[in-house]
Amino acid sequence: MAMKRAASTLITTTSSTISSLSSSSASSIITRNLHASGGKKKIVGVFYKGNEYASSNPNFVGCVEGGLGIREWLESQGHEYIVTDDKEGLDSVLEKHIPDLHVLISTPFHPAYVTAERIKKAKNLELLLTAGIGSDHIDLNAAAAAGLTVAEVTGSNTVSVAEDELMRILILTRNFVPGYHQAITGDWNVAGIAHRAYDLEGKTVGTVGAGRIGKLLLQRLKPFNVNLLYHDRLKIEPELEKELGATYEEDLDAMLPKCDIIVINTPLTEKTRGLFDKNRIAKLKKGVLIVNNARGAIMDTQAVADACSSGHIAGYSGDVWFPQPAPKDHPWRYMPNHAMTPHISGTTIDAQLRYAAGVKDMLERHFKGEDFPEQNYIVKQGELASQYR
Repeated sequence: MAMKRAASTLITTTSSTISSLSSSSASSIITRNLHASGGKKKIVGVFYKGNEYASSNPNFVGCVEGGLGIREWLESQGHEYIVTDDKEGLDSVLEKHIPDLHVLISTPFHPAYVTAERIKKAKNLELLLTAGIGSDHIDLNAAAAAGLTVAEVTGSNTVSVAEDELMRILILTRNFVPGYHQAITGDWNVAGIAHRAYDLEGKTVGTVGAGRIGKLLLQRLKPFNVNLLYHDRLKIEPELEKELGATYEEDLDAMLPKCDIIVINTPLTEKTRGLFDKNRIAKLKKGVLIVNNARGAIMDTQAVADACSSGHIAGYSGDVWFPQPAPKDHPWRYMPNHAMTPHISGTTIDAQLRYAAGVKDMLERHFKGEDFPEQNYIVKQGELASQYR
């Protein structure tokens, strides 16, 4: 209870995401109610379990036990709130509630994969919310065809992810992981670290994608005196581009071989799925370092593992895998020269409080039949957001 009270106090309403459904779109779209009808709603949240850490911090709201700190508020309004980490298979807790839930909340860190089949079963579903950023765990085309609204808490963890990317760049550049292993195993072999440790200064860093996170990363990299390149479907505003000292590269394949370090900052779409396959990786500079906190499926899993084994990729770091949680035999767990972690970059305590507040704001608006800030929509009235088209 102390945890819930503290979270409730700290989670103040912020501008967020989501509306409820389309009133009338194209004739091919089966629309559901544009806004929430009155009465009791069943809300299901799918989060990772906090286990023994759940009570260690009253602001640890992003886990099952924390439930985003909104249980008391929802139940005081007569709604039913079910929270689980059990999301896979026909016997899962999530599957049990699919037929009659009204709102499904999930996170990129422990995603509930919302397939076309699940959407078809969810006859009462009005709203799909992502507590965080990135809604590729949802079949967005199926959601659009069903007249559902999909939204996320835009901006809630952009700083968290950009900071984490900078950390990973430095970890790879300075060959930190082998040194850490030496420290904990009682070894002392300076040469085993120094033979492939470099300064960041003077290197060419390219980001594939320069949206909110990409821009924040470029800002954080500027003081390191690096050569900054970026590729995106849209150019950065001229004033900001000049301030960052970043150069726009319209042709992705022309940019990549110039880079000593590549950072992936693009959403997962049908166009970017498998973007870095064996052929594209072969064209990268030998010894390239790659950081990917975007989505694991942007990379060809085996191609990355093979390139790390051959040394063509000198280091690979990120927190995104496919699927998630990653199976114990996932090739990235065992490839050399990696600095992988579970999906953690966007779920710092600070980020949790921001996306929990955003979810509460979205739900409040949904219950009142109000719209949400336009940038938070991923699917609205049968239309996908531009980044997912």
